Amino acid sequence: MDLVTIVVLLGIAGGLIAYSIIPATSRSKETVKRRLEGRRGGGDDSTAIQEKAKAASTTQRVVKKAEPLLSRIIMPTSEDEISQLKMKLMQAGFRHPEAQKLFLGMKTACMALGVIAGGIGAASLGYDVAGISAACAFLGGLGFIAPGVWLGMATKSRQDRVRRGLPDILDLLVVSVESGLALDAAIKRVGEEMAIVHPDLSEEFRIATMEGQMGIPRMEALNNMATRIGLDELRSMISVIGQAERFGTSIAKALRNQGDAMRTKRRQEAEERAQKTAVKLMIPLVLFIFPAMGVVLAGPAALNLMKAFG
Repeated sequence: MDLVTIVVLLGIAGGLIAYSIIPATSRSKETVKRRLEGRRGGGDDSTAIQEKAKAASTTQRVVKKAEPLLSRIIMPTSEDEISQLKMKLMQAGFRHPEAQKLFLGMKTACMALGVIAGGIGAASLGYDVAGISAACAFLGGLGFIAPGVWLGMATKSRQDRVRRGLPDILDLLVVSVESGLALDAAIKRVGEEMAIVHPDLSEEFRIATMEGQMGIPRMEALNNMATRIGLDELRSMISVIGQAERFGTSIAKALRNQGDAMRTKRRQEAEERAQKTAVKLMIPLVLFIFPAMGVVLAGPAALNLMKAFG
């Protein structure tokens, strides 16, 4: 079995799994549209559309029957695990009600693709049954772990974006509060103004504003925002706001001090990364640049010595 056949089989398997995982809302809309067009057209088109609709419904029934079996393999068993998974997805920015099912389906799909790739690859290389089983288990395990690693990276990336945008958000909050706006109005204004520059924080601020409009207390809405993001700097900012309200001190002054502290911390982190650059450059210098320089500098002398003593 050559490489082209393996790639084609993997592509077909991945397409079928993706087709079974993606919600059928868009497909159903297209089906209804084609049915309406078929009613206006001839009978042959309507017959073909009905056959396609039957095939789609059959596929959906198969997926629906297989979903409990697949989810039983990877579905969290306790309420704590389900809550932790929902929290991780929320911190990564995925709040859709079907996000958990899609994530678990993606883990199943990646595991299945890993097993298929391991089996086909090991069989094409001529391994025995034990080797094929080991390859399937190894690649299936990697496929099962890969979505979790991707989710952690997505969460970290979002938290980094929020961390970088917090000083700018605090500056705009200070300007809004000092200009006469109440804190709730300032939060709403910041959420609207920062939609292009810092979309993640803008979205969270708008959610907190909507929660406040629904009757949730301000501090509870802000704490919910900190939980959804999972960033210590944001929790510290919300604690400062709560203490300023509790003790009656100036919120603008507290936010300005918090913004200065965050900006100083951001500058220190940038300086720390700059200091680490020299150490990280030692690896490519030693492995690639120094050997090339040695060949260029010592190569002619080595050749002359070989000719002289040869």
